[in-house]
Amino acid sequence: MSNAIVMTGYGPPEVLKWAAVPLPEPGEGQIRIKVKAAGISPTDLVMRAGYLKDAIPLPPDAVLGFEAAGIVDAAGPGVTGTSPGDAVTALLFGLGGYAEYAVASIWARKPESVSWLDAAALPSSAEAAAGVLRQLDVTSGETLLLFGGGGSVGIIATQLAVAAGVNVISAVGERDEALARELGATPVRYGAGVAGRVRALGPVDAVFDAAGTGVLADAVALAGGPGRVITLSDPAAAGFGVTLSQPTPGRAPGALDQTIALWPRAGSACARTSPFPCSRPPKPTASWRPAPSTSALSSPSTSPGGTAAASRS
Repeated sequence: MSNAIVMTGYGPPEVLKWAAVPLPEPGEGQIRIKVKAAGISPTDLVMRAGYLKDAIPLPPDAVLGFEAAGIVDAAGPGVTGTSPGDAVTALLFGLGGYAEYAVASIWARKPESVSWLDAAALPSSAEAAAGVLRQLDVTSGETLLLFGGGGSVGIIATQLAVAAGVNVISAVGERDEALARELGATPVRYGAGVAGRVRALGPVDAVFDAAGTGVLADAVALAGGPGRVITLSDPAAAGFGVTLSQPTPGRAPGALDQTIALWPRAGSACARTSPFPCSRPPKPTASWRPAPSTSALSSPSTSPGGTAAASRS
C-alpha cells in the first residue's frame, strides 16, 4: 500500500482526503515514480468541482494530477534508457499525480538544474504548446499570432516557435510585453482593437488561441479563415469552424524532451510566479520558463501536512 490524496466526491478542496491506496504497478512501456512534486492545473480544479463530471466522469476515490516529477522506482516491460533512481518529469494522461507513487507512460529526464516544483509544473503546458504548434504546422519564416502569450502554454509555445524560425506576434497584457520581447516575440496589446494592431504588423499565417475565450472572431479574420486557427479551450470553436485541440498521447510525442531542452534559455523567468486560488476553481474554459501562475504540490512522506501549492493559469 501507499498513500494519495483522493477525491471523496465532487466539491470544494475539503473533498480531498489523504488515504491509503494500492501501490500502482507499471505495465508495458511504463515507469513508476516516487513523487517529489505534482502539478496542479486548472483542469484539475474544474474536475474536482464537478464542472466536467458529465464529460469526464471520475471513479470513486479518484486521484487527480496530470503531471508530476520524481524518482523512478520501477520500470515495466519494454522500458529502455530509464532505470530506477533516475529523476524524471512525467505527463499522466491517466491522472494519479497527487500521490506518493504514480505510473507514467510519457516522461523525460529532469536536469539537475531544474527544481522538482518547476519540473512538475511543466508537462501539461509543454504538451499543449508543442501539440498545437505541431497541428498548425507552422514553419520557419511564417508568422504565428499567439493569444495568451503571457500564460504558461503561451510562454512555452513562444520559445518553441521562435527556436523553429517562426515569427511570433504575442497578444498580451501590458505587464507581459517585456516578457514577450525577451522571448523573441513581437508583443501587441490584448483587448479591444487588437485586430487592427496585428494588421499593422503584417499578414498572419496561423493563430494559436491559448487565451481561453472571446478571440476567435478576430483570429479567423486575421488568418483569412478557420483552417489554421486552433484553440485550446474556447467552447465556441465549432461555431467558427475552428479546431478545439484536445490532449491525447499522440498530439505531441517528444514534447517533454523538446521543452526541457530549452530550460537554460528560459530559466531566468522561472521566478515570476503567483498563487492560484485553489479553493475557487475557474469555470470550465479549459484552459522556460514555467510561466506565471505555475504550480506544484510537494509530496509528503506520510501525511499531507507538508504539502505546498501554487498553480498554473
